[in-house]
Amino acid sequence: MRGLMVAVLFFTITPLLIFIQWLLDRLGMPGWGAIGVRYYRALCTVLRIRVRVVGAPVRDRAVLFISNHVSWADIVVIGSIAPIAYVSKSEIANWPLVGVAAKSQRTVFVNRARRQQTGDAIGEIVDRLASGTSVVLFAEGTSSDGNRVLPFRSALIGAVKEASARAESGILIQPMSICYTGLNGIPMGRQHRPTVAWYGDLDFMPHIKALIARGAIDAVVSYGEPVAADGRADRKAMTKSLESAVRRITSTTLRGRSHPAPVAS
Repeated sequence: MRGLMVAVLFFTITPLLIFIQWLLDRLGMPGWGAIGVRYYRALCTVLRIRVRVVGAPVRDRAVLFISNHVSWADIVVIGSIAPIAYVSKSEIANWPLVGVAAKSQRTVFVNRARRQQTGDAIGEIVDRLASGTSVVLFAEGTSSDGNRVLPFRSALIGAVKEASARAESGILIQPMSICYTGLNGIPMGRQHRPTVAWYGDLDFMPHIKALIARGAIDAVVSYGEPVAADGRADRKAMTKSLESAVRRITSTTLRGRSHPAPVAS
């Protein structure tokens, strides 16, 4: 029954969301972000995902959030907190309905195999930030099993750093961690986190059905100290620093603590 509720919500509300956001863009009217947040909160409700925020996300300006990546559910969880755009692999753009919804959410699509398109994506990220829209970049380039943080890829982070010099007000980067910590109110152990994680060759529909059947999920989104994407550190050093910050925050959260660590100097 709950699976049916999720399907009804997705296939009825999603087309409406797409149309409203398209109309607001065409008319140049505000409200795009607030509508997206309400949509994701509704999805969290029917999926029984309870979201807790730890730390202080930057609110007074657009920021590039650098995050780990666990599941398709990350999009729903993060989107329920504040208006946000995502950086996603180019294949998502062609998915039925999901691709159109992603485009309406101002997603930046990246084809990592084509250098020219990666450069175009960096320009789009800078444009989103300049227009006041914060962006999430999943720096691992893929999703994990929820128990660890994979090595970050430095290419996109480095390109954003270089683009920051051309941005009028610079670019602020904030490390962010997303963890799934509880199942039906009980702390989730290492053996249970892959239930939420969507990684490897897992098919989407069987995964979401299994997730719905499992029950209520607790998600924690934690924020570290923001840093300026300036010339004081090279590309690899900045990537390593951000990776270390997200790794520490994630480890702290999975151990049941609540205070994220700052970015290493």
